[in-house]
Amino acid sequence: MDFTPEEQQRYARQLALPEIGTAGQAKLRAGRVLVIGAGGLGSPAALYLAAAGVGTLGLMDGDAVDLSNLQRQILHATADVGRRKVESAAAKLRALNPQTELRLFPERFTAANAAARLADFNFVVDATDNFASKFLIADACHAAGRPYAHAGILRFHGQVMTVLPGKTACYRCVFEQQPPETGASPQGPLGVVPGVLGTLQAAEAIKFLLGLGQLLTDRLLTFDALTLRFREVPVKRQPHCRLCGDPDHARP
Repeated sequence: MDFTPEEQQRYARQLALPEIGTAGQAKLRAGRVLVIGAGGLGSPAALYLAAAGVGTLGLMDGDAVDLSNLQRQILHATADVGRRKVESAAAKLRALNPQTELRLFPERFTAANAAARLADFNFVVDATDNFASKFLIADACHAAGRPYAHAGILRFHGQVMTVLPGKTACYRCVFEQQPPETGASPQGPLGVVPGVLGTLQAAEAIKFLLGLGQLLTDRLLTFDALTLRFREVPVKRQPHCRLCGDPDHARP
């Protein structure tokens, strides 16, 4: 696949990497990644995916920009308050890389639209901020066979892992069922925490598209900003998992 002089200059640092080169950059151009959530996690993930030259980027979020978002959601600015997040995000991403095709979905990810939204993408970034959405994404990606990068954040901490449905431990293998909603006011997070985790999700998506390196599968990577320590927790597929387990071992 040929690259224009502008593309050669834009992606020069990646093209210079022997592990990527023109063949790898062509894979990124052909890649289609859906980012569900255009907030704290989705902002850095989408920025780095567009900068890397991913050809098609889907942005899905039903919310509008709020002033309290700006402490961590770096795709948005003060002038965007009240604007739909996907539209605000798209403006920044087009300014960064007009070569990336953006597909905007100003809606929440639901059981009703999940199959249709996943159909056109080959990797998913779960950048949502609530358990209900995360369990739904895990279930929908399993049904569609779509690999995804999960991340979650709270206060000064975060976690990230990648799932290849039917091959590696899934979200429900680690977190069996959705905890009850407490209704408590949000505490945090420290703004840089989703920046770290969302960047790692982008790295996983890029590696998947390239077929490069070792994905963060069967491992849960945790991050503590207060001590600046990462910890890797081995996880494995559970025979009794109600999503991906052996039906003969599934719990009632």
